[in-house]
Amino acid sequence: MASVDSSVELEGATAAAGDGLTHSMRKNGRFQNPWPGWALPTLRDAVRAFWTFAVGSGDRCVIPSQEVLDTTLPVVTPDFSSPVPQDGMKVTWLGHASVLVQFENISVLTDPIFSQRAAPLQFMGPKRYRGPPCSVQDLPTVDVVVISHNHYDHLDYNTVKDLHKRFGERLCWHVPLGMLSWMKSIGCENVVEQDWWQEERVKDREDIKVVFTPAAHWCKRGPTDDNLVLWGSWCVIGRRSRFFFGGDTGYCHGFKEIGKKYGPFNLAAIPIGAYEPRWFMKSQHVCPEEAVQIHMDVGARVSLGIHWGTFKLISTSFEGYLEPRSKVKEAMKSKGLKVEDFFTLDHGGSKVIPIPQAEPSVEKETAT
Repeated sequence: MASVDSSVELEGATAAAGDGLTHSMRKNGRFQNPWPGWALPTLRDAVRAFWTFAVGSGDRCVIPSQEVLDTTLPVVTPDFSSPVPQDGMKVTWLGHASVLVQFENISVLTDPIFSQRAAPLQFMGPKRYRGPPCSVQDLPTVDVVVISHNHYDHLDYNTVKDLHKRFGERLCWHVPLGMLSWMKSIGCENVVEQDWWQEERVKDREDIKVVFTPAAHWCKRGPTDDNLVLWGSWCVIGRRSRFFFGGDTGYCHGFKEIGKKYGPFNLAAIPIGAYEPRWFMKSQHVCPEEAVQIHMDVGARVSLGIHWGTFKLISTSFEGYLEPRSKVKEAMKSKGLKVEDFFTLDHGGSKVIPIPQAEPSVEKETAT
């Protein structure tokens, strides 16, 4: 399917499109973060972080034995047999940022990775310390996959290939600008490439809208392809249900824009892990306190914490492996919010989110 490239080629903090929204930007063919003060760590910062990781100074993320993990962070077999209530959404956490959300007779899968390593080669690179709760073959029918960006822990070659082999062209992929050629190289043809704020209807489901929305991150898979692909978050909007997927991000004011234009959301999946040390990770990964702010910004009624408890990513994840879960609870309490409204799940665990029957239609005028 053809894509619409509405990104703006200019330097500056915000593309002046006249709609009050922050649009994607490119300079010399590479996407730029439009957020004031955003910056990747310097080479010196990277060396400092690697040294800290190597010597263990400040690294609180000691992964215990499998026996301890089975108690503190269990992996359970997902229950895909139970029906999804007509007046609800069912969400299943498959580890890291991989979530299966089912509502209004559609199934949406986010940033799927079922491989053991988040790396180009499966004999080296960050390895899971909690395995996938199921295989691609165990999944129920998947209608839509959304990809937030092209880092290896969010775009996994083997998983994409296996999903395409199983579901073929009936599976629709929604991906950021710049990713279409990579998807086609694997054989995927039912691919929609989107810019920030671009709205697309799901093929054969005109009542379901998929919108690519901003985030603060970056892209890279090889030595010279820095930011040739866009990054972002996603909104999936049905007749009565709204789902927000935060992907992988630092904090930015784009989330307030998303909430104003598309909120409130019945369910959000928001990253909560791999945030320490803050001096190194702040621009690219939110901490639990910032995750709660996103929860508030987008108007999420309930949120699921993702992007934690699965991989110990090199030079990141210095926080304790269970710390994201406890810190989210503390942050919710400090904001005077109900702790249960920002929850976590076991790997493979599911939760049904009720949609009140008396609730009016959530459809908004969102033409751009």
